[in-house]
Amino acid sequence: MKTLATRSHRGRRFTEVGMGCAQLGNLSHAISDDEAEQTVQAAWEAGIRVFDTAPHYGLGLSERRLGRALRAYPRDEYIVSTKVGRLLVPSPETAGISDMAHFFDVPADHRRVYDLSRDGILRSIDASLDRLGLDRVDIVYMHDPDEHFEAASTTGAETLTELRDQGVVAAFGAGMNQGAMLADLIDRTDIDIVMCAGRLTLLEQHDARRMLELAAQRDVAVVAAAVYNSGLLSHEHVPDDAHFDYAPASAPVLARARDIERICRDHSATLPSAAMQYPLLFPQVLCVVAGVRGVDQAVQAVERSIRPIPTDLWRALAAAGHIDLPRHTIPEVFHVG
Repeated sequence: MKTLATRSHRGRRFTEVGMGCAQLGNLSHAISDDEAEQTVQAAWEAGIRVFDTAPHYGLGLSERRLGRALRAYPRDEYIVSTKVGRLLVPSPETAGISDMAHFFDVPADHRRVYDLSRDGILRSIDASLDRLGLDRVDIVYMHDPDEHFEAASTTGAETLTELRDQGVVAAFGAGMNQGAMLADLIDRTDIDIVMCAGRLTLLEQHDARRMLELAAQRDVAVVAAAVYNSGLLSHEHVPDDAHFDYAPASAPVLARARDIERICRDHSATLPSAAMQYPLLFPQVLCVVAGVRGVDQAVQAVERSIRPIPTDLWRALAAAGHIDLPRHTIPEVFHVG
C-alpha cells in the first residue's frame, strides 16, 4: 500500500491529507474524550501530520482534545493550525443551554465575539495555546472574515505579519468558504497560506480561479477543505437526501453529481476518491483537509487519497464540463503518494 506523500512550502512539510478537527468539538453530536483521542491516533497511524482546529469548534473543546492527543507525539513532526477572529468570551448566563444553535453539542458557556483587532488576536492566540497545551502553533488563519474584510486586510494581517516576523507563528492566512475574498487578501496583504472550503471541488471551481492564479504568482500556499461539498460527494453513490453547501441538494446539483459519479465509475474510480484527489492536481495546493469522525473515517480519508486514479478520468470530467484542469501536464496515473 502506498504511503501518504508530502508537499513543501517555505520550509514546512505538509502531508497531502490533513485532519479537520471540528468533529472533536462535538459538531452535530457529542463524542467521548476517548473517541476523540482514538481518532487522532488513527489519523497519525495512517500518516496524517497536519491538524486543523479553531476556538469556534465546540467553544474550545476541539483545541483541548487535539492538544491532549498530540502530546503523545514529537512536536516537530506535525503541523497544527488554529484560527483567530472568533474570540471566546465567558457567558455564564447561557451556560445552562446547548451551543447547538452553532451546531456544536456543548454547553454555551462562552459566546463568540468577532474581533480582528491587535488585542483580540493576541488574546485569541494566547487562549488557543493554553487550550492546546503548546508553546507555538504553526499556522494561524483569520476565520471566515466575510463581513470583516477591512479589519482582516488591515489590523488582522498587520498583527499576524508582526507575529510571524517575531517567530510567534510560522505562517498566517485566512480560511473561508469563498475564493473571491481569499484572492483579494492574497493581492493586498502578505499572507502565506489560504484555506479554501468548498470552492475547489468536483462540483465547484469557478470561484477559486483567481485565487489559484494569484497564489501561484505570490508563492502563497493553498489548503483545500470541504471537498465533499457538505457530504454530497462523500458516497460512492449519491443519495437522494444528500446535502450541498449545508442545505438539501437541488435536483440539478444531484443530477450533476450523479453524472460525475457515472464518469468516475466508467473509469474504475470512486466518487469520494476523485473528490479527495482532485484539488491536489493544482500545484498551489499543499494539502486536502478532511473532517473526520471516528477511527474509520480517519483511515478512510487516507485510503481514498492514495487510491490510483487514471489520467483519463480527469480528462473525461473536463470534457464533460465538470472540472477545470491545471495548466501543467498531469501524469499518466495520478495518485497521492
